[in-house]
Amino acid sequence: MTKRRNPHRGSTLDAFLEKEGLLEEATSKAVKKVLAWQFTQAMKKEGVSKATLARRMKTSRAQLDRLLDPENQSVTLRTLARAAETLGKRVRIELVDQ
Repeated sequence: MTKRRNPHRGSTLDAFLEKEGLLEEATSKAVKKVLAWQFTQAMKKEGVSKATLARRMKTSRAQLDRLLDPENQSVTLRTLARAAETLGKRVRIELVDQ
């Protein structure tokens, strides 16, 4: 039996975003939102407040707020790594083929 292509099915979301020149921005926003959520969950699990985490990281509460803000993408890798280490975690970044 031959499988027929659905005539109402369009391109993927990734293909659309790439065509519009928005894929890189959308991907980076999604990654930051996931990281902010993961840090928040780790803090809850460990029972660590923002103030305590900022103090352990030897940083300001404002910088920690930037890290936990899903919309703020201007967080450095160093800040991510320090926060993760403080929570007993590590950040893993990898380069993958498109």
